[in-house]
Order: sequence, then C-alpha cells, then structure tokens
Amino acid sequence: MKAALHDTFGEPIDVLKTTETDKPTPAAGEVLVKMTLSPIHNHDLWTIRGTYGYKPELPGVIGGSEALGTIEAVGEGVDAAMIGKRVTIAGVHGTWAEYFVAPADGVLPLPDAISDTAGAQLIAMPFSAISLLETLKAKKGDWIIQTAANGAVGKIMVTLAKARGINLLSLVRRQEAAKELTDMGIENVLSTSDADWQKKARDIVGAGGAVSAIDSVGGDVSADLVDLLGTDGELVVFGTATGAPMPLSSGALIMKHITVKGFWGARVSKDMDPEERKRLITELVTLTAKGELVLEDGGAFALDDVAQAMTAALTPGRAGKVMIRG
Repeated sequence: MKAALHDTFGEPIDVLKTTETDKPTPAAGEVLVKMTLSPIHNHDLWTIRGTYGYKPELPGVIGGSEALGTIEAVGEGVDAAMIGKRVTIAGVHGTWAEYFVAPADGVLPLPDAISDTAGAQLIAMPFSAISLLETLKAKKGDWIIQTAANGAVGKIMVTLAKARGINLLSLVRRQEAAKELTDMGIENVLSTSDADWQKKARDIVGAGGAVSAIDSVGGDVSADLVDLLGTDGELVVFGTATGAPMPLSSGALIMKHITVKGFWGARVSKDMDPEERKRLITELVTLTAKGELVLEDGGAFALDDVAQAMTAALTPGRAGKVMIRG
C-alpha cells in the first residue's frame, strides 16, 4: 500500500515521503480501515519534528493520527458485522496511508447525515474543545476569552459555548482573521493588532472580568489575559503558536487569586471515564448532524502529493483542516 512516512525527525515538507509499504493485518481486537480522508493536525506536524509529547520510534513512521474510512477486515474477537461500516477514529498512529489498523472499540460509526469531511475531523479537535470546555470554571452566563480564535479549536469553541449559553470573546492576531470570523457571523471578535483592543475587551466582558481564559498563542498576550480575568479567574494554556515565554505579573496573580494550568487533550482523553467520553462524543455527533457544528476542509490532497499537502497545512488563512485522501 502507499503511505506517507518519515525515517528521521525534521520539517514535514523535508522528511515526509510517500512510498510503498506493507499493508497491515488487524490483530485480535482490531479492525483494518481503508482510509478515505485524514486531516493534518498541528500535533501531527510536531510529532514529525520530534517535538511533541509522543515521540515515535524511527525509522518508517507513518504520519497521521485521525481518519475516516471503511472497515475492510476485522481481527479475532471482533464482530464481522462491522465490515463495510463507515467509521472515524482519533488518537491512533499511521492514518496517512491507504490502510491502517485501529482498536475495534475505538472506532465510531457515523450516521449518513455527517459528511466525510466533517467525520474525518470530528474527534481530535472537537473532542479536545469540548473536553476543555467541561474542565473550565465558566458556566452559563459567564465569560470566556480565547486566543487563536480563527483556528480549528477556536471556531469549534464558538459553537460549543453558544450551545451551552456561555459568553465568548474571541481574539485573533490579524485584522484579516477578525474579518474572516465576523463574516461567518461570529460576534465579539477583536484583533490584538488594534492599539486599544484591551479597552474594547474590558467593555465587552464587563467590570467583573472573565471567569476563564484559554491561551493558544503565548507571549505577551498571556499577561493581557490575566488582566482581563476577574477574581478567582483561571488561565488555561492550550497551545503556544509563538513558542514565546509567558511574562505573567506575580502581583496580578496574587491579588486576583488567578489559577494558571495547562491542558493536554491526549492525556485528558486517556484518563476520561468511558461514560463521560460517550456523553461528550454524542453531543458532538448531534451538533454536527444538525448542522450546528460545521467542520470544513482547507483542501484535500492525494497521498502522492504529500509535499503540497504539508505546504498547504502550514499556510495561514485556510478555511479548515487540510486533508489527505486515501
């Protein structure tokens, strides 16, 4: 089969190549999935660079961690009735290939109302977003501030917060990104490139400040978020687009009793109670099937065009996740 793999760590466009490799065989408790679409996530790119929390053993590592496809075969102990079902799964390895294996109890059969494009990216980012929302102090009527609002999780958070009656202030770094979101009908969007954005933000969230702030950028904006939080507020670090340190004021942290903590979706998902996971995924599937949670793509590329796919994934301003086609 064809697969996009790398033998060394480095920039994806330099080290990833499409080649022929052995088609996997499902072991006991596994299914063999014929891949239809697989998104390119930031954590996939970090994994290829060798800078993610999970570091695969080289060489011959197939990229990708989420995909939609059709079950072609099952391993021992798996119901043969699963063959032919259209499923999605995340948290696996090696999905940028014509075929991949996955735990049978981890795949999610999808209703026809959910498109391949939405289904292929339904779990990783949306599940991280809804899991994050579950952990926040902010409840109905409260304010959350998020950075990187034009990213996948940011756009998903808009839908999830609205569904739960939580107010959301969305921050981006460019005027073009702000316009993209407002053109989508998203309210309370500010660009941190505006000289007076902090004042506008205070006017929006009110004198009491926000209850929760989600930062996916890092650097100076982290301190601004702390300033916009109310007493007993929380700053949750979800990502670091800039990689810059967070220059937080100890005075503000002390006087307002601010909590600062990290959030890693992979660990939260791993430790989550199965019933809780089922409840949250059901909510995501329902929102998507009803058309309330819209998941678009930023273009789909064949496995043979993996270099172009990596270039597209690293280009700002795309409409959604760049996909690799099986």
